Amino acid sequence: MPKKVRSIVITGNGTNCEMEMAHACRLAGSDEVDIIHISELLHGGKRLDNYHFLNLPGGFLDGDDLGAAKAGANRILSAKITGKDEKLYDQLVRFISDGKLILGICNGFQLMVKLGLLPSFDGNYSNQTVTLTFNDSGRFEDRWVYLRINSDSPCVFTREIEGIYLPVRHGEGKFTAKNDEALERLHKDNLIAAQYSDEDFKDATMNYPLNPNGSVDGIAGICNETGRLFGLMPHPEAYLHFTNHPRWTREKLPEEGMGLSIFKNAIDFIRKSDV
Repeated sequence: MPKKVRSIVITGNGTNCEMEMAHACRLAGSDEVDIIHISELLHGGKRLDNYHFLNLPGGFLDGDDLGAAKAGANRILSAKITGKDEKLYDQLVRFISDGKLILGICNGFQLMVKLGLLPSFDGNYSNQTVTLTFNDSGRFEDRWVYLRINSDSPCVFTREIEGIYLPVRHGEGKFTAKNDEALERLHKDNLIAAQYSDEDFKDATMNYPLNPNGSVDGIAGICNETGRLFGLMPHPEAYLHFTNHPRWTREKLPEEGMGLSIFKNAIDFIRKSDV
């Protein structure tokens, strides 16, 4: 029998895209999809070990106090499971070591980089080497963008995708690296999976508003060296059906929205793998 794929979507403390992310997992073929409040994990009622695919949705964790997702990252790093000599972070590292998949979108991407899960050079999941900070425009950006996909990236989620059109909704989406060495390594190891581009998806751009936040080298999403951890600022879960497209009444579009391919790639990979 085919493997049953179990997906978990974390909610609580300011997330607001959990319903869309769970719906994307179901449409992509996940057999079970649970929306779990982080308190259920911290109190031991649910465990990451019982799932294959961890989804970290967008929103405003803890009101973006201390910077987007920073307070949430501190909670995961420090909080112990009730009655256990184990931190939630320990479960997270074990989840990664078992070869399972993690997708962080917008606030979820911010959480991953501030935990150190991305890009996690040399398998170090606790060392932050990149960040996402305030948009160059000085304001919240709510618009649609074109993304060039790096075909040489090991990213599981972007396989066979050349370009994708998705919405952004963020105030702190500017990607930058700790230093030139970290940025160079992202390029050298092909960990840059998606970049803001023009309409033909050919070249990365720094031009506003195509690049809505001023991200260095147009970086919109990165993965780790295994390709199983992926963070992306634009929202694939917000384009699952043609009626999500801003011009759906004026253009003839495929019924399936472009964003669903990200989730289909994840579910198909899990079903065929031994995780």
